[in-house]
Amino acid sequence: MLPVLNNQLSAKMLEVEIDKSSGFCFGVVTAIESAERELNNTDILYCLGDIVHNSLEVERLREMGLQTIEHDEFARLKGKKVLLRAHGEPPSTYEMAVQNNITIVDATCPVVLQLQRKIHKYYIETRADNIQLVIYGKKGHAEVNGLVGQTEGTAIVVEKVEDLDKLDFDRGICLFSQTTKSLDGFRNVVAEIQKRIADGVTFKYFDTICRQVANRLPNIKAFASSHDWVYFVAGKKSSNGKMLFEECRKANPNSLFISEAEEITEPLPEGVKRVGVCGATSTPKWLMEKVAERIKELNAKG
Repeated sequence: MLPVLNNQLSAKMLEVEIDKSSGFCFGVVTAIESAERELNNTDILYCLGDIVHNSLEVERLREMGLQTIEHDEFARLKGKKVLLRAHGEPPSTYEMAVQNNITIVDATCPVVLQLQRKIHKYYIETRADNIQLVIYGKKGHAEVNGLVGQTEGTAIVVEKVEDLDKLDFDRGICLFSQTTKSLDGFRNVVAEIQKRIADGVTFKYFDTICRQVANRLPNIKAFASSHDWVYFVAGKKSSNGKMLFEECRKANPNSLFISEAEEITEPLPEGVKRVGVCGATSTPKWLMEKVAERIKELNAKG
């Protein structure tokens, strides 16, 4: 059921604005450009996991010849070409590619790649010192799996402050973050560890959150609060989308989450003058444009 606005109906023409700060981050843009470039020269290209957490964009690329596979299928491939998406992969994936004569098209985001190298270097330097290497991120997320792989599977993943109970606060701790986590969440984890760590025990932390993604949060709050009504567009699998939408809804209760334009089936309530369309780092611009057109069509006056 749609939220109800109490504003008076206005004769002013409806204004629909697409958030210029929303849409693909540069890592996703690069991965998609890599896929399109390869598909210009071949009929079939495999991608390890969805190239982006947006089913409509995945389907668009599938029609061009991009076939999504999972790790069990990857293990059975021989002599094929496989694209690694922006999230990155653990070392075991590259080792398997060499064993099976697979050509890798590496579209790992440069920010993620830099973080992988940093974690691996720190792991090598500290593994003899009994340091707990901790990653603040979503357990099972593709990027996090790649980061944990840099530590031979020894890193401890924490998703929230409550997960810190699994740490030993009498031993040294080094904390990193998944690149797409919220800054506030990271700071809360840091503060809790500082509060609980034993006196004289080492605690180091590295803010490894991508600023292009982190800045989406204040931007989307400002965008949502400046409109009467907001359609937030993202794939249902997108972690970034879920997080941003929650902030969007806090800033403007008249915010609706949709994954495609066809989900909009009713005209807007009376009194709505300014409508905003925004989305996640995995939301293509063309999809937000399609949503904007749908809004205009459904609300066209006589």
